[in-house]
Amino acid sequence: MTKSNITKLAGIVLLGIFTLLVPVFVKNDYYMLVINRLLINIVIVLGLNFITGLTGQMNLGTAGIFALGAYTSALLSKNLGISPWLGMLAAVCMGLLIGVGLGFPSLRIKGVYLSLTTIGFAEVVRLLCANLNDVTGGTQGLRQIPPFSIFGFKFNTQQSVYYLFLMIALIAFFIACRITYSKWGRVFKSLRDNVEAVEMCGVNIASVKIKAFTLAAVFGSIGGSMYAHYMGYMNPSTFNTDLSANFVIMLMVGGIGSVVGNVVGAVIVTALPEVLRFLGTYYQLVFATIIVLGAIFLPNGWGDGIRRLCRWLRKKCAGRKTQQGGAENE
Repeated sequence: MTKSNITKLAGIVLLGIFTLLVPVFVKNDYYMLVINRLLINIVIVLGLNFITGLTGQMNLGTAGIFALGAYTSALLSKNLGISPWLGMLAAVCMGLLIGVGLGFPSLRIKGVYLSLTTIGFAEVVRLLCANLNDVTGGTQGLRQIPPFSIFGFKFNTQQSVYYLFLMIALIAFFIACRITYSKWGRVFKSLRDNVEAVEMCGVNIASVKIKAFTLAAVFGSIGGSMYAHYMGYMNPSTFNTDLSANFVIMLMVGGIGSVVGNVVGAVIVTALPEVLRFLGTYYQLVFATIIVLGAIFLPNGWGDGIRRLCRWLRKKCAGRKTQQGGAENE
């Protein structure tokens, strides 16, 4: 094994240990809530990467997908008394339906028109949730949504939810990596780079786009189910256009098309506003300024910037060692 591989393996092991020990060091419930929301965001952004990052189809309707997944799982668990896990399975089925429903318009429209269509979809979902009082609870929202449980053990503490969501996020990350670096992932990327060439190769573009939308919708619906059973309460005002834009910002900050970058983007966009809270009412202005500067100076994402910084530091260290070796020889 080379020195580089040993260094990478050691870094992964240390990261794994640190991740497992987070609840041991973080005792504040609010910080744990932010971390658990971060894990939900990671799952959703990993899904959004399939359609917007790899395929290049702008989707600004993630909040609508998120809402349908959350309401499907919550309503079935609350009203029919079924297990939240079956509710999550139903949310996955809902994601499949949404993926096909949103995928077909993308066959005829693209660019800004597709963006507007997906925004319209999210707004329709939000308005339905707000006005179907008998079903969704209207603007008052849904209360007392049961938490996840296994063999009688309820995930109703921040620490237990953290480990559950960490496992779901790791599974989602593994699936996203497998798809991105598979034949499907290569076809998605080729569709983004040169759709005419892909069509000339005999690839069924309609099928590819629908698959990408379906994957994004399934991941988004799972995120919605996680959110509903974690928070125990939700109302339609949560699922607004700002939320959809936030997921796109996570994608952009991490580096569009990069699976690891998705995680980096979700971490930065979720944690940075909390870090800047000490600025009071100015924290959003500072946060937006940092994001804009990042988009200008790091167009390939902050993940790419971190990689370049690490490479530069390694070169500096290697150059310094060479100089020291030369001085000792003299």
